[in-house]
Amino acid sequence: MRKKIVAGNWKMNKTFEQADELMSDIMDQLEQTELNRDVQLIVCPPFPYLELCTDYANDSYFAVGAQNVSDQERGAYTGEVSAEMLKSFELVDYCIVGHSERRSYYGETDAIVAAKVNRLLAAEITPIVCCGEVLAEREAGKQFDVVRRQITDGLFHLDADLFKGIVIAYEPVWAIGTGKTATPDQAQEIHAFIRQLICEKYGNEIAQDTTILYGGSCKPSNAKELFANPDVDGGLIGGASLKADEFIAIAKAF
Repeated sequence: MRKKIVAGNWKMNKTFEQADELMSDIMDQLEQTELNRDVQLIVCPPFPYLELCTDYANDSYFAVGAQNVSDQERGAYTGEVSAEMLKSFELVDYCIVGHSERRSYYGETDAIVAAKVNRLLAAEITPIVCCGEVLAEREAGKQFDVVRRQITDGLFHLDADLFKGIVIAYEPVWAIGTGKTATPDQAQEIHAFIRQLICEKYGNEIAQDTTILYGGSCKPSNAKELFANPDVDGGLIGGASLKADEFIAIAKAF
């Protein structure tokens, strides 16, 4: 059975004190809530708070992920963080790659995403690889072409054994931070399409074992309906992950 995941992407939010308070609140919520232990909770804070979050993770069953990684191994790349650095934290087990904001604001291409995936896999860190279309592409009916290109160019260079270490997150860009959400049918349609692409490349067994998350204004009020889809295996949560009660409520949707 493929892994169910609820991952919180804090993006560039919270001071150190606020991050500490949020983690404390999450721990309190976990102590008071009976969650399905088959669901992997992941917290993805900004880089400066990784150690804080891994300290909390020592006392719980949630995991910690980074929000980005360099496509370079090491060297004179001021401001960058390597996969080797992330690995040295020991409890940083995941990393988001190819988020739409990285693609849009910083010009990350599918080739850069592929290079970052390679770095993370070499460091034995699980990449959470994002894909998805913008509103103009959705309205033009190009969402399948966009997702196919991003998956093919960003991931299909991997052999089957390496691909097994991948988590995919479908994020309709038009639904991120807008309050809009893909309908359950729209989410299922794209998730099933992604799984079929994987099946065509690597076979049905690997396709059925690949975790595919939904990212795009997922919140407590719609999580249960989204997660009920057969090909939606959880969520990459943005704004709702900044509030402990909402984050845990989404995890309870399973």
